[in-house]
Amino acid sequence: MQVETLKDVLHWTTEFHQHLSKCLAHCATQNDSERAKMLLDYLADHEKKLTHVVSRFEETGDSNALNTWCYEYVNKHPIVQHEYCNAPFSDLDAAQIMSVIVNQHHQVIELYRYLAERAGIPSAKELLEDLWSMEEHEMMRAVQAANRFEDM
Repeated sequence: MQVETLKDVLHWTTEFHQHLSKCLAHCATQNDSERAKMLLDYLADHEKKLTHVVSRFEETGDSNALNTWCYEYVNKHPIVQHEYCNAPFSDLDAAQIMSVIVNQHHQVIELYRYLAERAGIPSAKELLEDLWSMEEHEMMRAVQAANRFEDM
């Protein structure tokens, strides 16, 4: 996928969450640990919900913001297409799963943060800050849920 505008970034992020959800759900059936299976199922559902949230940003966002060019970042920091599915979630324990998930989401958060800090259009900056905040909040929710699974 060629990423040139913020709309492309949102589309890529939607696909990121969608593919991650499918990967987690698939691996949940293959993991031997009940705790890891529960976590994978929860994370798959969480990613599915994030897919819908990000797609709503893409559908309802300000057209000026969505059409803002951002190829400078992408040229310097290439976006790897869905590398996370190479992770053998079915072979990992809950802590390892969360480590991979957190790392993947931090890359998305860093993308939004970087773009927000350099946005020249106020509507683009606001959109990116909203996305950045949403992704951070949802990552914290997932980590808290994972901690609750550890307490079980």
